[in-house]
Amino acid sequence: MSKSLFKDFAPVSSKAWKQKIQVDLKGADYNDTLIWKTNEGINVKPFYHADDFDTLPEVSKCKATEWEISQSILVTNAKDANSKALDAIERGAENIIFHIEDENVSVEDLFQNLDFNKASVDIKCNFISETYVESLKSVMLSAVETSRTKKSKIHIHTDIIGNLAKTGNWYNDLKEDHNKFEAIVNSSHQLSVDLCLYQNAGGTIVQQLAYGLAHVNEYLNHLDNAIANEAKQSLQITFNIATGSNYFFEIAKIRALRQLWSTLALEYGLNQNCRIIATPSKRNKTIYDYNVNMLRTTTECMSAVLGGANVICNLPYDTLFHKSNEFGERISRNQLLVLKHESYFDKVNNPADGAYHIESLTEQLAEKALDLFKDIELNGGFLSQLKEGTIQRKIKECAAKEKADFDAEQLVLLGTNKHPNLADKMKNDLEVSPFLKVEKRKTLIEPIIEKRLSEKLEINRLNKE
Repeated sequence: MSKSLFKDFAPVSSKAWKQKIQVDLKGADYNDTLIWKTNEGINVKPFYHADDFDTLPEVSKCKATEWEISQSILVTNAKDANSKALDAIERGAENIIFHIEDENVSVEDLFQNLDFNKASVDIKCNFISETYVESLKSVMLSAVETSRTKKSKIHIHTDIIGNLAKTGNWYNDLKEDHNKFEAIVNSSHQLSVDLCLYQNAGGTIVQQLAYGLAHVNEYLNHLDNAIANEAKQSLQITFNIATGSNYFFEIAKIRALRQLWSTLALEYGLNQNCRIIATPSKRNKTIYDYNVNMLRTTTECMSAVLGGANVICNLPYDTLFHKSNEFGERISRNQLLVLKHESYFDKVNNPADGAYHIESLTEQLAEKALDLFKDIELNGGFLSQLKEGTIQRKIKECAAKEKADFDAEQLVLLGTNKHPNLADKMKNDLEVSPFLKVEKRKTLIEPIIEKRLSEKLEINRLNKE
């Protein structure tokens, strides 16, 4: 059929829809009944319409056809980690994230027989060392030469401010960390920023975006005159984010992050594209009724795909209380394989474009995050506010509000604070402690602490078993 059926129907304005809804409410107040007020300061309406936009939203840069399935591997022994990586790639992983514990890990053993046409690699080190990065350079060059795409297939994560925020200390000290940071960025042309910490500690989406932007701006301010123009022009930024269970908001969060980075990068004359690695949040995961974690991580990974994450690393359902194991990792990887190969989540680019609700959320989140970012910059910048404790205090305030909602069952974790299975016993199944550990040590600043919503409730249940 060449004739559009919509020509037979008159368009309906948003005003007409609202009037119809008001009639059906039979006197109930529209705003009190149907407007959802969120912790981000956004009022969610019952419907969205083209009338809400002065101009059509721009096409996003989401490449949902290109997202990669990732497998995270903790490296204590290079050969064992290499064997595990090869097996994961054989079973469908398209990206490997190596978490390296110390500098004694052999680069040659770690990368032996890895085919970079099948998988890319991200390196996250629990230390900062320019000599270790130099040892990776030959492998990086080889990976580019053998790759069909000729793109960088090894990504090195260097985030000294992220380490300060999480641990309360620099790796060494401020001057030495910054000198090593400059050397690594000059050598690799890469840096990364970790937003996961802000989400897992209880920060709102607006805070996550604003703090992430202020976080990377500290680097750009420092690097502006400290690195070569070649490194500056080819600088690749990777954002690590955690996705929560607020489905549409998390889609909008990733889209807003790309917009915010593009705006900031333009000011510095940098590449406006960024790379985003998404993993499900730990904050809403539980040890009781733990199979529900699979449902949570599935929708959180869906948000990541639709929002436009480049790499998605799923969280095993039992990661809180079991040591790393083949079954949990296989299930988490298979969840992504099902999304990609059976649910067709890799068939369309820009899948969220044009959805009025998501477009509106993206716009509002970006605007509110930009306002908060500007406020941070006016008050000394991100590092200054970290040292003063302002960032930590604001995150704790939002986390407390979220915890109060959880305690009042306004924020529901099924099987934990709502419809719990009281016959479920976990005391004998804990291979690792799933709870926050308090370690007394001297720190330069108060660290930002990650904490799950259900910890206190779970401890009480365990004590009663």
